[in-house]
Amino acid sequence: MKIKFQKYQGTGNDFIIINNELLNFPQKNRQLISRLCDRKLGIGSDGLILITPSESLDYEMVYFNSDGNPGSMCGNGARCSVKFAQNNNLIKNQTIFNAFDGNHSATIIDNHVFLSMKDVMDIKPFRKDVILNTGSPHYIQIIEELDSFDVFKQGKKIRNSSEFKKEGINVNFVKIISDSEFYVRTFERGVENETLSCGTGVTAVALAMYYSGITKLKNLKINTNGGVLNVGFKPTDFGFEKIILSGNVELVYKGEFII
Repeated sequence: MKIKFQKYQGTGNDFIIINNELLNFPQKNRQLISRLCDRKLGIGSDGLILITPSESLDYEMVYFNSDGNPGSMCGNGARCSVKFAQNNNLIKNQTIFNAFDGNHSATIIDNHVFLSMKDVMDIKPFRKDVILNTGSPHYIQIIEELDSFDVFKQGKKIRNSSEFKKEGINVNFVKIISDSEFYVRTFERGVENETLSCGTGVTAVALAMYYSGITKLKNLKINTNGGVLNVGFKPTDFGFEKIILSGNVELVYKGEFII
């Protein structure tokens, strides 16, 4: 069986995306998904996304981590799915679709995708740092010398600590550039390594910086090693709402593989 795919990247976070309109992709085959995501033995990506039909919305996004296991919400993956849907005539320049954490809306302007994120009501300090869930769980720690920081070693240590080992957590290290701009490096669970960018991660960082009093601004520029993302939000008495993650998305190439 031949299966067509397209590969997209959003600020360096790359994904294999497949239109699963016939529901014939063997998504229970974790070894297949892991091999496709393998950068030496397969196509190579941070994750795999199935675009599945929805009865009430434009589509459903089903996301798998590069280890082959089902993932939680992926912000950059969702942005890439929106551009895929537009490029494949599933939508025009606006959409509402379903993902792991519920429904999301998005708007596309050229290659720039503006994605609504879930409201965040549970954000709390953890020792000297911050933890919260933006569709995926995130740990936020400020690091002054982030360029030379060992993200893999320290991120893996926190992710596998007794508090987080069972469910896993994404670990974000943040350098403060100004009250409107931050630099972020992320160790992602499921990938089990540093990625060039993480959409739910930069969203978590933006909210954590406001929550911690480091900034009073509600629209922040977040630099990653894969590019620039912007996060806007509205604080409430209980947390944050009207959260928008935005940035560029690019089609890398198309192809097909044989199962």
